[in-house]
Amino acid sequence: MSIAAVEARIAQIQGQLTQLQPSAPVNGAVFAQMMSGAAAAYGSTGTTGTTGASATAEAVIADARQYVGMPYVWGGSSPADGGMDCSGLVQYVYGKHGIDLPRVSNDQARSGTPVASLAEARPGDLVAWDRSSRNDGADHIAIYLGDGMILEAPRTGLDIRVVSIEASGHGTPDFIRRVLPGEGVDAVSPAARVAATGSTTQVTGVPFADLFNAAGSRYGVDPVLLAAMARTESSFQPSAVSPAGAQGLMQLMPGTAKGLGVTDPFDPTQSVDGAARLMRDLLDRFGRVDHALAGYNAGPGAVLRYDGVPPYAETQGYVAKILALVEGA
Repeated sequence: MSIAAVEARIAQIQGQLTQLQPSAPVNGAVFAQMMSGAAAAYGSTGTTGTTGASATAEAVIADARQYVGMPYVWGGSSPADGGMDCSGLVQYVYGKHGIDLPRVSNDQARSGTPVASLAEARPGDLVAWDRSSRNDGADHIAIYLGDGMILEAPRTGLDIRVVSIEASGHGTPDFIRRVLPGEGVDAVSPAARVAATGSTTQVTGVPFADLFNAAGSRYGVDPVLLAAMARTESSFQPSAVSPAGAQGLMQLMPGTAKGLGVTDPFDPTQSVDGAARLMRDLLDRFGRVDHALAGYNAGPGAVLRYDGVPPYAETQGYVAKILALVEGA
């Protein structure tokens, strides 16, 4: 067996062991507070990222973003169910803003007024797909964010996420419906807002926000990225220990921690500082956030060996989840 095959098998086993751990007590709704904080920081620069925005559309989208990272739960109609399915998410979010929608996606995809194409779709519209021959009509629905991006509860085993329609694998929507009044909002990514305003992100409302902000400023690493890593690595638990032996808030391996000068990986301040320094090095080395995250999870050697994110299920899932959380911010 080759070295690469052995490494892949080890990563697979580690991923299986991780799945056996008890569920982390922090879910995507907690991380949503970080998103709100980041948005507030951008807004304080005088650029809100909205153009001709309807207050209703803007509020619905901001509300929906709160649930990014929450598990998909079939039949789930509210966060009280531990998660939501696609139509449950849509009904719950729009209902909070006075838009009364049916419960199932097929009926939701007939609500409001039709939109001819994605070129005419506005943020806040609903996009839906007929993906099954077993029924007539839509069986999956999502919230359109603009610029080809959607917010959806995809399926069992995946969390509520922000993703491009292309990357979602659903194809071109079969139904586009306008259920909100007004002109909608223009979706502007956090990165675009930073480029336009020269501002940097700040996070609030999550554990250790001050540490993420300070380390991010110190080493030039986005605090949103650091917070997303902590949420994924340990669910913000400073005492966490993984089956592989990674320790603390940022899940540093003992050898890595030692090399970074971290004497106590369970000390949140040292953990975040070390992780930020490591990410700065990885970003400088690879020049891409996804490759840097892969290096953090699987080691830089694996990224160099495969010239990118290695084909380890755990690492690929890790990278995708963090990028989705950051995009959701």
